[in-house]
Amino acid sequence: MTFEEIEKKLTFDAQGLIPAIVQDYVTHEVLTLAYMNRESLKISLAEGRTCFWSRSRRRLWRKGETSGNTQKIVAMRADCDGDALVVEVKKTGPACHTGAESCFFEELYEDDTVKPFALGDLLALIEDRRARPVEGSYTTYLFAKGREKILKKVGEESAEVLIAGTKGDKAETLYELGDLAYHAMVLMAEMGISLEDMVRELASRHVVDHKVKQERMK
Repeated sequence: MTFEEIEKKLTFDAQGLIPAIVQDYVTHEVLTLAYMNRESLKISLAEGRTCFWSRSRRRLWRKGETSGNTQKIVAMRADCDGDALVVEVKKTGPACHTGAESCFFEELYEDDTVKPFALGDLLALIEDRRARPVEGSYTTYLFAKGREKILKKVGEESAEVLIAGTKGDKAETLYELGDLAYHAMVLMAEMGISLEDMVRELASRHVVDHKVKQERMK
């Protein structure tokens, strides 16, 4: 699709701007809200990296031009009215000028009655136990014993999964997988591996597999 074709699908406001919601392509985290005009949109599409219009400085600015934290564009979508964009990117560093991964970190409201379990919350708790030991905490105990102990537990839980899976016991296998996942996350925290790192690793394999399948279909 040419720029002219894309432009016809969009509605810019009275100032010639359109809001662009920037989202991490891998984690789907909303990174920032910025604005594009026709020129910055054209540059973004041509260069494959985000370029915005700064309303405060009244000029174009390419994300990362001073910080080096660039955003490679993977996909771009418009909403049903064509007056807002979602730009999916692969970023090379924090999105926010404060150094935060996302500009949206100020919590204002959360319904405590609706709190779904999230792996990120569990890993955050594990990392907190590492930074701030709590007496009587099993996680704290593992970190105190060190990496060798953590690796030993990962090995033991892997064996338990194999035993349960061999027996064909679904409930037991699920239980042991939970133990393995927890101890694997303790190892992740010990080695400074984030969930984002893991998602990116798995995503890179998916892309490779997809390319291999495409080649085989030719």
